[in-house]
Amino acid sequence: MSYIGRFAPSPSGPLHFGSLVAALGSYFQAKSHHGKWLVRIEDLDPPREMPGASDLILKTLEAYHLFWDGEVVYQSQRHSLYQQQIDNWLDSGQAYYCQCTRKQIKALGGFYRGTCRELGLSNEQPCAIRLKMTEPVYQFQDQKHGTLSIPQQLADEDFIIKRRDGLFAYNLAVVLDDIDQGVTEVVRGADLIEPTGRQISLYKMLGIRPVRYLHLPLALDINGQKLSKQNHAPAVDNHNPKPALLDAMTFLGFDIDKEISELSVAELIEWGIAHWHLSQLPDVTEITPIFSNCSP
Repeated sequence: MSYIGRFAPSPSGPLHFGSLVAALGSYFQAKSHHGKWLVRIEDLDPPREMPGASDLILKTLEAYHLFWDGEVVYQSQRHSLYQQQIDNWLDSGQAYYCQCTRKQIKALGGFYRGTCRELGLSNEQPCAIRLKMTEPVYQFQDQKHGTLSIPQQLADEDFIIKRRDGLFAYNLAVVLDDIDQGVTEVVRGADLIEPTGRQISLYKMLGIRPVRYLHLPLALDINGQKLSKQNHAPAVDNHNPKPALLDAMTFLGFDIDKEISELSVAELIEWGIAHWHLSQLPDVTEITPIFSNCSP
């Protein structure tokens, strides 16, 4: 099977250093396998999106010479695909309506205990839709870290596939999109290790072989928090991309000497493809980066 990878940012803001690391890691992994690298904009949550962020993200990828294959896919244009699968599960009894609020679930220990599973609720009242967990995944194989475990209560939980406010859940959309696009391996940050269990469960319930997974180290700020848009991580520089590119490649384990550092952005990307191997990646899942070339 030919390799198909992807980068799937949410348009809640411009790309920051952490998202650049994820983009580079997925790109190098795909291109070192002579595969395709797709870009999908995960615009599932309009209230959290920043106007113009999708176009800005694409311009950033181009500035760093991360050129995608095929057309960019937008999740906001794929609602019918998600709804059709939900309707199939509702018809078969695999999914059901749930009226429990986050506050109620938190009061019961933070995990949903199947309260509404057999109540036969309808959509006449505000409800989320949950999937009956029949294929729990307690561990999976990561391409870098080996066997990774999922907490049992999380793995056993009937999880939401459509929210009370009518928005589709991330876990559902990402799996249906990866299947539809033929993705063979998902390369992303280690903050998404826990959702991987639920996503593999979805593959099993759909009767489809799961993709492979590779989780890259998560970039932390000096306070030990994940570099994220929510934590106000600054955007990478589109006009002078080379400093951040060098720092991100160093973060991913490349040994960049003075001669290599003098290459152009395009040449650095080509050099990275040629020299990429998983053994170079740090064994840890979280790192506070040292910025030698750019200021975060």
